Amino acid sequence: MEAAYHLARHDYYVTLLEKDAETGGHIKKDKKLFPDFADAGDIIQELTRKMAHPNIDLITSCNINELFRDGEKWCAKSNKDACYSGDAVLLATGFDTFDASRKEELGYGIYDNIITSVEFEGKLKEGKILTSEGNVPQRIAFLNCVGSRDEKTGNKYCSRVCCINGVKLAISLKEQIPNADVYCFYIDLRMTGQNYEELYRTSQEKYGITFIRGRISEAAATFDNKIQLKSEDTLAGFPLKLTVDMLVLMVGIESSTSTKLLAGQNHIKGDYGFAASLGINTQDNLTIQKGLFLAGTCKRPLSFSETIADAGAASIRILDYLKTDK
Repeated sequence: MEAAYHLARHDYYVTLLEKDAETGGHIKKDKKLFPDFADAGDIIQELTRKMAHPNIDLITSCNINELFRDGEKWCAKSNKDACYSGDAVLLATGFDTFDASRKEELGYGIYDNIITSVEFEGKLKEGKILTSEGNVPQRIAFLNCVGSRDEKTGNKYCSRVCCINGVKLAISLKEQIPNADVYCFYIDLRMTGQNYEELYRTSQEKYGITFIRGRISEAAATFDNKIQLKSEDTLAGFPLKLTVDMLVLMVGIESSTSTKLLAGQNHIKGDYGFAASLGINTQDNLTIQKGLFLAGTCKRPLSFSETIADAGAASIRILDYLKTDK
C-alpha cells in the first residue's frame, strides 16, 4: 500500500493485487503497535486513505498463483485465470505466523486456555480477556520463541519482533487487569529497536511484570482446567513449576505460502523459503530478475516501521528502473 502510493504520486499507474477481501494484512489483527502503542486502526485508515489516489487500481480477493516475465512485461496470473501485466512488479507477499500445534509439548489445540499471541491480540481488541470458562485470568504466562530459534522446527532464525511484542502484550494485559500476575519466559531478550529497551524497563518498574530466563519444556492442563508449566530458571539454575490461568505462545514469523510459491517460480527463493534479494546492505529491494523487486517481510522478519521504510526504498528503486534501466 505504501509503495503503491509513492509510485502513484509520481504519475505511474499502479495495480495493487490483494489476496484478502480487504487490505491491511496482519495489522488488522492488532490493537496497538509497539513501541509507542499507536492505534493500529488509525494506521490502517491512514494507509487506506492513500488508496483513493486516482492512479491506484486496488483489486481485492485476488489470489495470485503464477508470476512470470512475458517479453518486456511481467504478468501476475490469478486463480481465476485473470492476468495483470506491468513494466515492473513488486513482491510484497508478507509472512505467515508459526503454527503452534507443531509444538505438541506446549499443548496448543489440546488444552483450553493455551492460546497464541495473535489470538490474545484479538481478546485485547474486544476488550475482554477471559479464560475458556469465562473468568478473568489472574495469573498469565507468555512464552517467547515459539517456532523461532528452534532446531526441531527447522527455524533457526530469530523472528526479531516477538520479544518486544511480548512486552507490549504483557503491559496491555496489566492495563486491563492491573492485579494480574504476569510472567514472561525467554531465552534472551533482544530489544534492538529504538525505545524497545526503555519499554522493557517500564514493564518491570511500572507494571511489575516478572521475566524468567528459561524455556517451557511442557504445558498440561490440571483437573480444574488451569495450565501447569514445567520449565527451568536458567539464571538461578533450578527447575521450575508454575500453574497459570492462561498461557500465551508468542508465535514467530515464517515465510508466507505466496512467497514460497512466487519466489520459487522466479528462482529467488532464499533461506527458510523467504525471497532472496541481491544483497542485504545496498541492493535489498533488487533481485536477479530484471524488473522484479521486493519489499517487506517476504524477505525476512521485520517490524512494521521497518516494513514501511522498506516500501519507500522499493518504490525509489522501481522509479529508477522505469525512468532509466527500462
